Amino acid sequence: MISAAAKVNLVLEIRGKRADGYHELATVMQAVDLSDRLVLDEAPGLGLVVNTDGVPCDATNLALRAATTLREAAKIDRGVHITLDKRIPVAAGLGGGSSDAAAVLLGLNRLWGLRWPAARLAEVATALGMDVPFFLRSGAALGTGRGEVLEPVVAGALALVLVNPAFGSSTAEAYGRVTPAMYTDGSRAMRLAELLRTRQAARVAASLYNGLEAAVAPLHPEIERMRAALLAAGALGAAMSGSGPTVFGVARSFEHARQIRGRLTRASWRCWAVRTLAGPAVRMRTSTMSSLGRGQAARRGTLDPVFGGSNPPAPTTIGRGRR
Repeated sequence: MISAAAKVNLVLEIRGKRADGYHELATVMQAVDLSDRLVLDEAPGLGLVVNTDGVPCDATNLALRAATTLREAAKIDRGVHITLDKRIPVAAGLGGGSSDAAAVLLGLNRLWGLRWPAARLAEVATALGMDVPFFLRSGAALGTGRGEVLEPVVAGALALVLVNPAFGSSTAEAYGRVTPAMYTDGSRAMRLAELLRTRQAARVAASLYNGLEAAVAPLHPEIERMRAALLAAGALGAAMSGSGPTVFGVARSFEHARQIRGRLTRASWRCWAVRTLAGPAVRMRTSTMSSLGRGQAARRGTLDPVFGGSNPPAPTTIGRGRR
């Protein structure tokens, strides 16, 4: 079984528009322990089953796209059946789809015996989306360029409260509403990356920032209500993650996070108290039997966290999409 973690953007700055159609970013991403679960089984073709309503099982699902893209890049004729237990909300600004894609890349690298190094997998990951390379890594990272140029950040443990309003937000629409007035110089992300080393939750909380919030919040007034509710419940600071609509708050401790979660009583909101991860965002267990619910049969995973390989196949050109 593979555990695929969510992430939050502690800072997200938009530095300008690039000639290739993307935006230049500076962001600090942090993995948290809210996770999807996946099982990969050898199969004649490529298939996906999701045990959660409202999640597509076709080629629009990033997990299945990751398997298809990796198979094409490796020029092999192998198959896999993916069983996905979706726990991270969809279109929430938490990177759930990107994390699932990274989990499939790492899992199939082992299951198919590719033995590709991390850098080669990252090429495929970038073709799937700018957040996907982050989930091949551990803990926290400073992302620049389109978000895919990553520098590890040493971060102390944080406790957070995630609040999701049970509706999604379009990343493309969010970036489409960005204006030059929303551009910043990237200094907030650099400063936050340094503050994470201090292990001082209050200083981190005071430095949260999301440049996309000005574009998304007018469409979804619930975002400001969630942030106000988190602060009123005792959060040290709060901000929207990614392109939203999930809002997170920083707590003094995990027990404090649980207390804040308990004070957020609006029935339409989904809330989690979570811890940040210092280790891998994608974690695998060998020879596990796991039932993934709603009538799914127990399946055997045969994966472990191995990159490996000093003699990978020749490089393959991967097409790149647009945000």
